[in-house]
Amino acid sequence: MNIRIEQDDCPESPREWDNLGRMVCMHRCYDLGDKHNYRADQFSGWDGLRKELEQKEGAAVILPLFLFDHSGITMSCSSSHFRMVDSTGWDWGQVGFIYARKEDILKESGKKCLSKKLLEKVEKILINEVKTYDQYLTRDVWGYIIEDDDGEHLKSCWGFFGHDYCEQVAQEMVDYLEKQEKERAAKLLRVQAAMPCCQS
Repeated sequence: MNIRIEQDDCPESPREWDNLGRMVCMHRCYDLGDKHNYRADQFSGWDGLRKELEQKEGAAVILPLFLFDHSGITMSCSSSHFRMVDSTGWDWGQVGFIYARKEDILKESGKKCLSKKLLEKVEKILINEVKTYDQYLTRDVWGYIIEDDDGEHLKSCWGFFGHDYCEQVAQEMVDYLEKQEKERAAKLLRVQAAMPCCQS
């Protein structure tokens, strides 16, 4: 069997999924993150928006969002690797926040109160949500096509975030299909062996 990995031309935004975090982004050129009713002219700066999210939305964990815009866009909760390639900040800057509300954290975790360990876990979840969204922004979304040696289509699936992950799932599918084929062949041999021989 042959595997082809191809870029997914029409991936679904991970912000359409059931996320714990909520993204509030403000950019003049791009529609980023989740839908919200905040406007940049409502606040004197990012600190004002942060306080609003903490007080009005009940944000218990809140992380900044930075966007690098140069021959494409990429997003991160940390600006450190953006600073390494552009120390002057011409092509990057803060674009918003991702946050998780206290009530959502308690509901999802089944806990009655917020602990340091729980908050640290939520922070990692938010960082991973941003990483997945960044894969969407950078078009790191793939699909696989499995064909036989004659080029006949056997199986395909799309919407995998990360090339390596897509390859891994595709190989697992090939292993599964090969196992199925071996089981069918073995079953056929057993049936043939059980059939009475024809005598002339």
